[in-house]
Order: sequence, then C-alpha cells, then structure tokens
Amino acid sequence: MTLDEAAELGCRACGSPGGGCQFLGTAATSQVVAEALGMALPHSALAPSGQPVWTELAVRSARALRQLEARGLKGRDLLTPAHVRNAMVVHAAFGGSTNLLLHIPAIAHAAHLPRPTVEDWIQINRAVPRLVDVLPNGPVGHPTVRVFLAGGVPEVMLHLRRLGLLELGVLTATGVALGQVLDAWEACERRTRFRQLLRELDGVDPDEVILPPDRARARGLTSTVTFPRGNLAPEGSVIKSTALDPTVVGADGVFRHEGRAKVFTAEAAAMRALKAGEIHAGDVLVLMGIGPLGTGMEETAQITIALKHLDFGKHVTLVTDGRFSGVSTGACLGHVGPEALAGGPLGRVRDGDRIRVVVDQRRLEGQVDFVGEADRVFSPEEGAEILARRPSHPGLSPHPALPEDTRLWAVLQQAGGGTWGGCVYDAGAIAAALARGRAA
Repeated sequence: MTLDEAAELGCRACGSPGGGCQFLGTAATSQVVAEALGMALPHSALAPSGQPVWTELAVRSARALRQLEARGLKGRDLLTPAHVRNAMVVHAAFGGSTNLLLHIPAIAHAAHLPRPTVEDWIQINRAVPRLVDVLPNGPVGHPTVRVFLAGGVPEVMLHLRRLGLLELGVLTATGVALGQVLDAWEACERRTRFRQLLRELDGVDPDEVILPPDRARARGLTSTVTFPRGNLAPEGSVIKSTALDPTVVGADGVFRHEGRAKVFTAEAAAMRALKAGEIHAGDVLVLMGIGPLGTGMEETAQITIALKHLDFGKHVTLVTDGRFSGVSTGACLGHVGPEALAGGPLGRVRDGDRIRVVVDQRRLEGQVDFVGEADRVFSPEEGAEILARRPSHPGLSPHPALPEDTRLWAVLQQAGGGTWGGCVYDAGAIAAALARGRAA
C-alpha cells in the first residue's frame, strides 16, 4: 500500500476523541497505574472513548474532586509507600509497559517517597501472577476495551486481594479506603452489567480476559518483566518477558540466544541496515548511545515493530540502553545500565562479538553477557575483564540535535539515580556530588 493509504487507515483505526490505545502500551498502562495508585476513580482506566461512559466518568471525577477539596484532602494524602507498592503489584498483574519502570519511581520521587529499586521490582514480579490476557502480550491478546468490560482494575484487584497482595487500608480518590472500594465493586450492578455486555457484544467470557489465578496458571501466563544482569548490564536491564514469542522459549520456560553482535549507535542506522537485508536470524542487534546522555532516552519503537512483523524477527535479539514503546514485543532488552555514554560496558561491544542472552520466564532471572570474539569463546568473567580494557566505540556520541537543556538534565539525572531512579533531578544527590567534586 502507499504511504497515504497507510496514513488514512491509521487515522480511521485510531482517530477517536480521548481514550487510550487498544493495546496495553505505555498510555493504557499509565491509566491502569493511575487507578492503582488511587489517583483515579475506580473502573476508569481503559474506558472506551466516544461512549456515554466517558462523559459519566468525567462527571464522577469532578464530583470526587469537589468532595476531596471539601474534606481538605490533597494529592499528597493519596500517595504513600503502600500506594506505590499497590501500583507495582497491579502493573505486574496486567503485564504493563516497561516505560512505567521509569514513571513510577519518578512519581514516588515527586511525592517525596522512597523510590522502588530493581530488587523491589523483581520481588513483586516473582510474587504476583499475571492475570490479564491483553494485547500485545497474549496468549489470545484481547483489546483493552474488553479488559474494561471485564471489570478493569477493580476486577483484577479483587483477585489480588484474595491472594493477599494488596495494601487495603490506603485512601483512594473516592475518599474511602481501597478495601471499601473493592467491597462495593464486588456487589455493584455496574460490574454485573459491564461483564454481561462483554458476553453479549463480543461473545467473550470475562474470566477469559481477566483470569482467576488458577486459570491464569493453567493457561501458562508468564510474569511480566525480567531484569537480566551480566557483564553487559552490571546495573541491570529489563525485558518484557510476557512478549517473548513462545516458539523461541524452551519447554523449561527459558529463552536462550547466543549470536554475533551487529552494533549501531543510532536507531536510524539500524533501520537502514534492516531494510538493506544486513540483519539476519541469529544476530544480536546492539543499539548503544540512546540512553539519557545520548538522545534523552528516546523511545525505540521503529526497530522493534519492524522486527515483530518480519518472519525472522523473533530470532533476533535487541540489546540497548534506550527504552521501548509499550507495544514492543520479542527479545528486546532495554534500560541497560550503566548506559554506554556513562561508561557502561555496552559501549565497548564491537561488530562480531559473541553475545549470550538467557531469560528465565519462570524464575524471572536472566543474563546478558559478552562471551566471545572472532573464534575465541570465554567465560562471562573473562569477558568483563576484556571489556574493561577496551576503549568506547568510536561512533559513540550524543545525538547532534540533543538540546542543551536535555543534555544538562541527562547529566544531572545520573547523579539522581539514573534510569532506575526514574530519570529525575534529586537535589540532595546532586548537591552531594558537587560537594565531593569540590573536596576532590
């Protein structure tokens, strides 16, 4: 088809007022997390735009705001460490976008709360089963409107409450505690009516979209995210392990790939190589220098979407210090830390290096290691020593169009905890770093 035809079809598919994506990308996941934080009204996330329910939610939200104001309650009263933990638990149960691993720590920082660490994310994702079958995760991949009709966030929370995974005493935007909200949801007519609509309109059982825990386990729904470490990611990386193609995962639930590196320092260069037929099944595509210091941590979507729709794409692994669109699928490891321009070992990889990636979907463990060059193979420990002696890639540099204020932010956010800290200014940490510099 022509570009004009593709543009028109895109507008017809997506051009409606308000709402979010039909898949659980970053926008839709942000709605879910806002509700899980207690900052949005129950059963508001993923509401279909252009429908009467949209107007109804606006009216109810305005009334709730007036009631909170009358009681003297402010946003800070609705955000505690328990709220943040609930949001992380619901994110795991939905299988949400990896971009929220940036946003949730940033929200916590803005609320003067402790920011979750990689270890916190790992612990929660090990404890929380994924319960939602939604695009782009599957296995069926229902659109988000079906998740809304099946009961949305409160329905998922009912299951999580039964598993003892939620903090029920937290205050919500309704002005009452979460436990009371869920009691009301379980018995309300709205829940019954919307779930019945899903059966009538789409012929879909609501419990096949938001699955009870036993059914989710029987369907083989895997946990949301895994955080591989290794000599290329000593501070960690992240992969949306729900989005791995099941045909490339072993019967033991482990994805294994070892291949030669194809190195790029810009997504545009990687796209040109892909279009020219220079990327093949078995390759490990290393995309470096697109973290905060390189591009402001631009969203890497073109290359991941292209790989998704190529017949050999599931046999290519992508390793990058950038971040992904919420719709990205496949063996895509992002947020590699430290980023290449901060001296991270990823910035020392060269074309032809042998890279080994292991992702265990069940144990939520993984490794991403440099293990060979030319015809020589060595251990990850030897690989770390070799990388430490290498200079950075000669093509590694900040994007020439990176604005000065973004460059300043990128430097300062490193002192504030970097990617895993939410890419935010931390005045205390920055001041301490300056003081150390003056003392030195």
